[in-house]
Amino acid sequence: MSGAYAEVIGDPIRQSKSPAIHGYWLERLGLDGDYRATHVTTGGLADFIAARRQDPDWRGCNVTMPHKQAVIALLDQLDPLAARVGAVNTIVPEGGELVGYNTDVPGFLEPLRPLLDQPHLFRMGRVLGTGGAARAIIAALAGEGLVLVLAGRDPAKARALLDELDPAGDHHVTDLAHFAGPTDFAFDDRAGCFDLIVNATALGMTGHPPLAFDLSHAPPGSVFYDIVTSPLDTAFLRAARERGFRTVDGLSMLIGQADHAFRRFFGALPPRGPADDELRARLVA
Repeated sequence: MSGAYAEVIGDPIRQSKSPAIHGYWLERLGLDGDYRATHVTTGGLADFIAARRQDPDWRGCNVTMPHKQAVIALLDQLDPLAARVGAVNTIVPEGGELVGYNTDVPGFLEPLRPLLDQPHLFRMGRVLGTGGAARAIIAALAGEGLVLVLAGRDPAKARALLDELDPAGDHHVTDLAHFAGPTDFAFDDRAGCFDLIVNATALGMTGHPPLAFDLSHAPPGSVFYDIVTSPLDTAFLRAARERGFRTVDGLSMLIGQADHAFRRFFGALPPRGPADDELRARLVA
C-alpha cells in the first residue's frame, strides 16, 4: 500500500482531529498508508475533485464543512443513505467512479446502539440545531423510530428539514429559545421510554456563545449527547452529569464515523475496544 493516502477536506481544516484518529489506527495496524488534512475552499472544490480522480495513490477523503452538500454534484454515485441524508462526508474511488457515503449516521448512532437495541414503549429525541450536522442526526434518529422535536432559531427551517428528511414522521418543531428558560411541565416517570437530548449546534464550542438549555426540559432518564469536540466536556454535558443524567461526548461520534470511513479507505478494520481509551488520551492531550 506504499504511497496510498486518504485525507480530510474542509474550510477551515486546521482544527480537524481526523488525521490523529486515522494516523493512530494506521500505526497500530502497521499499515503503510497516510492520512492528511487538506484545506479546500468552496471555489477550489471542483478542481480538487478533478485532480484526485487522476491520482492512483488516493484512497478517498472525508468531507467536512462547508462541502458536505456541495460535493454531491461532483460525484458519480451516492450510497442510498447519503442520498437520503442529502449530505456526503466520505468519498471513495470505486471501479473508476467516485462514490459518496455518509458515515456520520452510523457514527452518531454507535454509542447509542446498546440503548437503541432495547425495546421501548416510546422514543423521543430533542435535537437542538438545524445546520449541516443536524441532517445526519435527524435521519439517524428517525430511522430508529424516535419522535423528534427539532429546535432552531428559525422554526420554519426546522419544519422544512423534517419534511425533507422524514416526511411521514410525526415530528414537531420549536424555537431554540423555548429550551432556554425553565418549564413546569410535569413529566411522568417515563418507564419504558427512551429520551435523548442532542446539541447539534456550535453553541458551547470554543469561541462560540454558550448553549442555553434549562434542565427542567429533560425527562427523567434522559441521555444528553453533545457533538461539540472542543471543549470535549462542554458546560451542557457537565450540567447534565451533575444532575445524574447519562452523557455522550462528541468524540464518540467522531471516532465512530471515522471507523466506517477507515474501512473503505484502507480495507481494514480499525482497532477499537480498549484501543479507544488510548486514542482518546491522544486526542485530548
